[in-house]
Amino acid sequence: MPEPNPAALDFLLTRRSRPAKTLGAPAPTADELRRLLAAAARVPDHGKLEPWRFVVLEPRALARLAHLARERAIAEGHDDAGISKAAQQFEQSPLAVAVIEVQKPSDKIPGLEMTYSAGAAALSLLNAALAAGWGANWLTGWLAHDRPFAEAALGLAENERVAGFIHIGTESAAPPERPRPDLDGIVTWLSE
Repeated sequence: MPEPNPAALDFLLTRRSRPAKTLGAPAPTADELRRLLAAAARVPDHGKLEPWRFVVLEPRALARLAHLARERAIAEGHDDAGISKAAQQFEQSPLAVAVIEVQKPSDKIPGLEMTYSAGAAALSLLNAALAAGWGANWLTGWLAHDRPFAEAALGLAENERVAGFIHIGTESAAPPERPRPDLDGIVTWLSE
C-alpha cells in the first residue's frame, strides 16, 4: 500500500500562480532561495545531465534587464505600450530566477528530453516558491526567445536558451480562482 502525502497532494490540487505584477518586496533571502533552488533541481533528468541552470536576478540585475528589454523592444519596432510591457516584468519584480535550458552532448538522451527537464525545473521552482508561502509566477514572452536579449542580458551560450523567468516575492492581492480543464475532455482511458 502506498504511503500517502495528503498535504502535498492538496497543495498540487489547489496551487495557483500569482500574477507577477502583484508581487513585491520582500523577496526570499539568499538562504531561503537556495532551498527553493535545491527543490527545483530535484526533477527528472535522464542521463543525469543537468540540462538546466539558474540565474538569480536581484534588483540591480533586474534594472539592467529592464533597460535592455526597452532597448530591444525599440530596436524591434514595438509601440510605446509594447516597449513598456517588455520592461515591466523586470522593473516591477523584487526577485526573479531565469531558468536556462542547456543542451548537452549525449548519444543516449534526445535534446527534447533536456527541454522537458528544463521545463520541469522551472515548474518545480514555481511550486517550491508557492509551497514556501511566496507569491510566484512563470513568465516568458518574446524576450525570453530573443537571442540578442538573452545573450546580452544573461550571457547565454549558443547551446542555451531561456525556459522562463520565475518571479518570486510577496503577493499584494490573492488572485481569483480561474477555470480549470475539464478532465473528461483531456483524459483518455485505455483498458486494453
